[in-house]
Amino acid sequence: MILSELRDYLQRNGRASLMHMAYHFDTDPDALRGMLDRLIAKGRVQKLPPESSPCGGCCKCDQTQAEIYQWQGKH
Repeated sequence: MILSELRDYLQRNGRASLMHMAYHFDTDPDALRGMLDRLIAKGRVQKLPPESSPCGGCCKCDQTQAEIYQWQGKH
């Protein structure tokens, strides 16, 4: 997977959890974080705060489910 594939995926979907993207791209979440950090630095993606996660915040979930990233760039 390359950075442009991740960019296109987030453009299409608007937002996604780290776990969902790792599953979709069949790649390690840590590798995705590196690519997401590059998109964040460019102002294209925003990591949403934990309270925006769909879970109730009990901290029993896998943290990759609670990491939500949202597209901020132009479509």
